[in-house]
Amino acid sequence: MKYIYDLHKTMLKKNLILVYEGEFTQEITKSVLSMAERNMDSYGEQSNIKRKVFNVMVECLQNICKHSENNDDEPRPIETSNAIFMIGKQENEYVITSGNAIASDKVPEIVSKLDRINSLDREGLKNLYKDIIKNGKLSPKGGAGLGFVDMARKSGRKLRFDFEQINDTYTFFSLKTIIPRV
Repeated sequence: MKYIYDLHKTMLKKNLILVYEGEFTQEITKSVLSMAERNMDSYGEQSNIKRKVFNVMVECLQNICKHSENNDDEPRPIETSNAIFMIGKQENEYVITSGNAIASDKVPEIVSKLDRINSLDREGLKNLYKDIIKNGKLSPKGGAGLGFVDMARKSGRKLRFDFEQINDTYTFFSLKTIIPRV
């Protein structure tokens, strides 16, 4: 049972106010958003900061729901079927982190998108956003590629990301977005 206390200490040390690991559904997503909103309300957070945090949270959770690899025809190891979402509150920022398994062959495309987004300044992000709205085509999963751009615009910071190979088929994709509180 010591691991519970160790987990508790880690959460306190990292200032994590919400952690969820498991299957993500629309209902679970609503619950996670509701809990995070209540936490921010209890801190008396400014409405403009809450809006930015909430928007980034929605994008992260939608990415998990839409892009987690789900193929019910074959059993999968737990590390490829569950995802994680965390939000932490520091003195001057909120840190929103998510992670989920994706098909390994999608990694180069995601890296390319994120590197492009991270190379742009505020005006470049605004123009890219407008261009995607004007010319974007919906993917088979319902996205047009606005999520990452919107997250970068709301945070005003570079998106941090990492990939860890799980096996020959899957890679774990981690994404961190920082929202300044000022």
